[in-house]
Amino acid sequence: MNRRTVLRLGAATALGTLATEFGVPAFAQQKLVLKAADVHPIGYPTVEAVLAMGKKLEAATGGRISIQMYPSMQLGGEKEAIEQAQVGALAIARISVGPMGPLVPELNVFNLPFMFRDDAHMEQVIDGPIGDELLKKLSSHPTAGLIGLCWMNAGTRNVYNSKRPIRSIDDLKGLKIRMMGNPVFVDTMNALGGNGVAMGMDQLVNAMQTGVVDGAENNAPTYTTGQHYRHAKYYSLTGHLMIPEILVFSKKTWSTLAQDDQALIAKLAKEAQQDQRKAAGIEIIKIDDKRPFQAAVKPVWDKYGAQHADLIKRIQDLK
Repeated sequence: MNRRTVLRLGAATALGTLATEFGVPAFAQQKLVLKAADVHPIGYPTVEAVLAMGKKLEAATGGRISIQMYPSMQLGGEKEAIEQAQVGALAIARISVGPMGPLVPELNVFNLPFMFRDDAHMEQVIDGPIGDELLKKLSSHPTAGLIGLCWMNAGTRNVYNSKRPIRSIDDLKGLKIRMMGNPVFVDTMNALGGNGVAMGMDQLVNAMQTGVVDGAENNAPTYTTGQHYRHAKYYSLTGHLMIPEILVFSKKTWSTLAQDDQALIAKLAKEAQQDQRKAAGIEIIKIDDKRPFQAAVKPVWDKYGAQHADLIKRIQDLK
């Protein structure tokens, strides 16, 4: 060992000793900025929940770890966010359960139409053991490359279009409706008499402008903040889907974090699960009888629900 090496080692030891003396780990000043993405804009409940989580994380770590949010599809749609998180280019993404169903089949149970009785029932499920089990299934998936941090309430999804108000199931016939890229959603719209078109959110506005689709289905905050009302003025309260969303973390980035930092992020994510729940929405067309809609999607339940009968029973039994 030469003199220069000894001097370097001595300096490092001295810095480490000073840091320990003052209660600061030797490399604690190395800052980590976690990139987060959402298709929704600033002000949307899920975006605000992650921003609040970032402030808590920065405060808890003395500025060592922070979150930088990229809202409004700045980094692409959900498909791109998932891919970027899988390779570690993005740390945090808020994604719909829809794209995760093909990876973790049990998650498709949440994608079934009319699965939950109401908001309270859904929150009871995602806040309890069933929600925790499904997050663990995603986190332990051998190829998904994602850690499931927490659930977020995406509200009730309703159909909106430019052609006509939907007051009965017959009014859906022939309408081209954008659906998330999961076969269960396309099959649901087709079962209801519409024409389901799988498409990314980042393509939707252009598709409505050009008539590729007549409309879409989503919750009221998305309809308003995305300004979809400019292209589809009829918003009908079909209530056909009530799908929770997931906040995921890149498994590649997660593996580089200290266990204490992992535990802190997991704790703050669970707090974000509660912080995100805000009242928002608009009502345009009320549907008095949804029983024909529920009856029409029985083939979807038969196709996608049969293999998960036990899990579905556990969900339905929660009162």
